[in-house]
Parts: sequence; structure tokens; C-alpha cells
Amino acid sequence: MRHTEIISHCEQKRCFPGEFEKQSFVQVIFPHEKSDWIDYLEEARENFVNIVNAIAKYERCLVVCDDMELVKSYFSENKNIEYVQFVTNDTWSRDCSAISIIENGEKKLLDFTFTGWGSKFDAHLDTLMSRALASYYKTPMETIDFILEGGAIESNSKGLLLTTSECVLNKNRNASYSKEETTNLLKEKLGIDEVLYLDYGYLAGDDTDSHIDTLARFVDEKTIMYLTCEDKEDEHYEQLHKMGEQLKELAAKYDLNLIALPFTDAIYYDDERLPATYANFLIINGAVIVPTYGVKQDEEALGIFRKFFKDRDVVGVDCSVLIRQHGSLHCVTMQFL
Repeated sequence: MRHTEIISHCEQKRCFPGEFEKQSFVQVIFPHEKSDWIDYLEEARENFVNIVNAIAKYERCLVVCDDMELVKSYFSENKNIEYVQFVTNDTWSRDCSAISIIENGEKKLLDFTFTGWGSKFDAHLDTLMSRALASYYKTPMETIDFILEGGAIESNSKGLLLTTSECVLNKNRNASYSKEETTNLLKEKLGIDEVLYLDYGYLAGDDTDSHIDTLARFVDEKTIMYLTCEDKEDEHYEQLHKMGEQLKELAAKYDLNLIALPFTDAIYYDDERLPATYANFLIINGAVIVPTYGVKQDEEALGIFRKFFKDRDVVGVDCSVLIRQHGSLHCVTMQFL
């Protein structure tokens, strides 16, 4: 079946559509006893249930389970929630799932290698997941011997890819690749014209080496929402200020619009500062789901999303538990065309 909804954006042989395009479903991996959520497993499961239920109001959600019958018990019957069994190392669906593209007008999946963000954590099961679930997806899949996480790349559907040099060019990923070789591979595999590297921006407590989906996101073909920090005493101020200046240069060069997102008050768990960010939102059919953290900036952030996404519902989901493991809402989801 030709994916006619976005054919107009995909004039080349390959196209990596933006998240704002029409989707078929979103994938989530449910927390289990062997995942890093074990110390507060029920709190984590409640958080995931809230996310899945929010998604299922608008489109299908596929829940990957280590124990399907147990996971089903957490949900009311819902035709938009489906289940598939596969045992994973952890639950960061964004980074270990296959990436959806359009090739010659047809849907295709790209299965890159996942190594736990530069071999920081065991991921030998996670990196096998997409191939193991290939019969469920019923979509052609290409396996690519190159380390890349879904949270590291953002597309505007018109040939621009936004990423960070700290992550994609980090020698803990593809040490034998030069910047030019990495850029050429991304262009070839994703059908990209230009790769825009941000050289600044980070979050305390982040394990990903500055994934772009924690910092700056395309919300349509011409607009980027990005994280800001106005407190000059905050450890993030300098890096985020420099990131903002670089984004302004890119916006001028590529005729893009910028929308600033606020920074949260510092949030701690076990004396560790957590990487809370409103940039880790999820766009789905008819809605945008925004992580909230129980801080005063939540309403300001939701207001910014409501002002921009006039044709979608804006749904806030408390993700203060998720950030204890250094990720948020976008990190635990992956959309499929």
C-alpha cells in the first residue's frame, strides 16, 4: 500500500518523514523485573500505563511485553492497544526500535545497531528486538551495520536532518567513521539532503550523549521547538545559550522558525539532578503528548504547545518517574508509519 499521506514530501527515492506526519501506531516496551525500573517497578508501570492510554485515545499502541498476560492485566479492554511478547534488556523503545522511512512510495523499516548508548549498558536483547518482531510489522526491513538511536535524529520531511555532534559523531558509536562518512551514510540511508549538527546543548543526568530529542525538535517542516535556560547561575545556561545561538544561525540559513521551551526547576532523586525536558514530547495522530514534572513551568510549557498545535489536542502526562532513569516520554515511545 502506497503511503499517500506523505508522498508529496518524499520526492526522492528515500524519505525520512517527520514525526508530525500520519502514523499507523506507536510502540512501547513495558517495564519488567529485569529492567532498570525494578527499584520502583509499580510506579514505573503506572507511568507507562498512563502513556499507553493517552496514545490509545488517538491511534494504535503496540506494547512489547516480557509476560503478555501480566501486562494485559494493567489495561482495560481497548481495541487500540495490542500486545506482542519479546524479552528486552530495558524499555527505551525510541532508541532500540526500527526507524520508519518511505522508499519509492512504500513503507520500509531501517534496523540500525543499538549498543546501549555507546556500550554504557547491556543491550544485546534490545538490538535484536526489531528483527524478532519483523513478522508482526509486516513491513520490509533493512538491517544496517551502523550504530544509531532514534532519539538522535529529527527530520522535517523536506530533506533536513537535525542531530548533535556529541552523539552521532561520538567515538563510542562508530569510531571508524569520519564526520564526512557519517554524514554521507545518514544522507544515503535516510534520504536526507542536509545534516544539521548542533555542537552545544546537554542535560545533567543524561546517558545518551545529548540526544537531539531532549534539546530541539521539528514540529513541522519549518519550525523547531528548542530548550532554553534563562538562569545564568544554572549549570545548563552556557551550553543551551550557545545551542540557541547556533539554532538561530541555522534558522536564518534554512528559513526556519524557532519556538523556545522553558527549562524546569532543578529536580533531584537520590541527590542526583534529573534530565527533565519539555522537548521530549511525542506527536501522534490528532494530539501531542507532553511530559510534565510537577513543577511550576508545566503550565507555561503546555500553553506553548497549545498555541502552536491548534489542530491537535495537547495532553500532559506526568513523567517525574521516568526521569529517574534519565529519560522521558519520547524516549520510551517510537512511532511507525
